[in-house]
Amino acid sequence: MVNKFEIGFDCPGNGVRALCSAALVLLLLAALASGCSVRSLALNSMGDALAASGAGFGADDDPELIRAAAPFSLKLMESLLVEAPGHTGLLGAASSGFTQYAYAFVQQDADVLESRDAGAARRLRDRARGLYHRARDYGLRALEQKYPGLRAQLEADPETALYRLAQEDASQLYWTAVAWSAAISLSKTSPMAVADLRLVDPMIKRLKELDPNMDYGALHTFLVSYETGRPGARDAEAQARYHFEEAVRVSGGHKSAPYVALAENVSVAIQDKREFVALLERAAAIDISRRPEWRLENIIMQRRVRWLLTQIDQLFLE
Repeated sequence: MVNKFEIGFDCPGNGVRALCSAALVLLLLAALASGCSVRSLALNSMGDALAASGAGFGADDDPELIRAAAPFSLKLMESLLVEAPGHTGLLGAASSGFTQYAYAFVQQDADVLESRDAGAARRLRDRARGLYHRARDYGLRALEQKYPGLRAQLEADPETALYRLAQEDASQLYWTAVAWSAAISLSKTSPMAVADLRLVDPMIKRLKELDPNMDYGALHTFLVSYETGRPGARDAEAQARYHFEEAVRVSGGHKSAPYVALAENVSVAIQDKREFVALLERAAAIDISRRPEWRLENIIMQRRVRWLLTQIDQLFLE
């Protein structure tokens, strides 16, 4: 579902990232003690720096380091948003950041823990759902900065409200929709939560119109799981396979996520164990050095591949 990891600071080189982070914090502290105009300028400058961040974390090869570092970055964004609640870039960065963190480091942990401690897994999924809701709300706030009243309009007439959005809004709409749908997927016993699909479906439809190949196939990869998970979906398998092929094409075959998505959402559903294993082997064979900016994403997905291969007896009936 989520396949882009861009939480961090836009600082040059790994060796000085800690110094850059410290400098940003010192800047914030100085700003809070300064006059109003200087304070506002410093807050906006720091907000711009955080919002533009990402490449450093995305190219990292140590997921556990990112697991530990990401919460500081996210909470710093939230602290700045208290002071600058209308900073669109920060709102967007918080939306994408909380979505990615919830999927990579909370929801996946719950999946792995399920067989050993169902109660702990349930608590982790509850936490992931809360993080997704937080990401959704930041995303809606970001869109409302450009389109005042959008959320109320979305409730009244989703398609008309979303028609106002332009191509440059696609990324923000994507993270909002992904976070919302992820929260729904963890709330399937709640009719109220599932009813929100009436709002998410038009968002996905609008994304397809605005930028179907966005972010090297990110939307296509997400749609592999989304199409198969929607209640009453027609031709779900055919749609999922189409989006899989498009995701592989647009990414040049350098991302593991499309293969994992098809294996989990289609191969398991149709009980095709041979296809399941073949797809996961292709995902594991992706050379993470070919596209350094996707290194962290591929490492995390390949870690999931190794876990999924241990679950074959639970996923397939002989």
